[in-house]
Amino acid sequence: MARPTGTRERILSAARALFTERGVQQTSLRDIAEHLGLTKPALYYHFDSREALLASLVQPLIDDCEAFVAERVGAPPGELRTLLSDYFDLLHRHRQLLTLLIRDLSTLGALDLGPRLIEWRQRITALLVGSRASLADRVRATVAIGGLSDCIVELPGEPVEKVKAHAVEAAIAVLERAKGTAGSAARVARAPARRS
Repeated sequence: MARPTGTRERILSAARALFTERGVQQTSLRDIAEHLGLTKPALYYHFDSREALLASLVQPLIDDCEAFVAERVGAPPGELRTLLSDYFDLLHRHRQLLTLLIRDLSTLGALDLGPRLIEWRQRITALLVGSRASLADRVRATVAIGGLSDCIVELPGEPVEKVKAHAVEAAIAVLERAKGTAGSAARVARAPARRS
């Protein structure tokens, strides 16, 4: 990650690191100012509250998720691997923030992010399996995108390209299981009965 240059960017970078390490509620603006060698008034010049600072940290994730879905809604169905790979990349760009949000779930409530995240996932589910998919297909899509998210957070020390390859393959396997199962059932139904 490139070293931030401006004061505002330095504050955001330090806040992200301290919030991830200690938790949002356990990190004060004073802690962030001291970490950077700034005075509290200098920090308050950029952010008047911890919530404003946190909202600024989360905004790029919000913008990227909105853009990800908006670019794909109404577009011709894309290739499953590309969609999942792009989604993994989106999550990976925001891995530190996602880790922070999962470790400190109160942050989701404080920023009213919970409903928004659920809506994004529902929209991504619709991109994967369609808006009129069966319950089984919606469950598979939920497992697929949830698994991608979990890999980002739970496997931070592993080589990202290897994690991505395995995560995307696993998500595809889950999503295509319905097709494979249906195909197997059809083959079994068409197979001639054995004579004993």
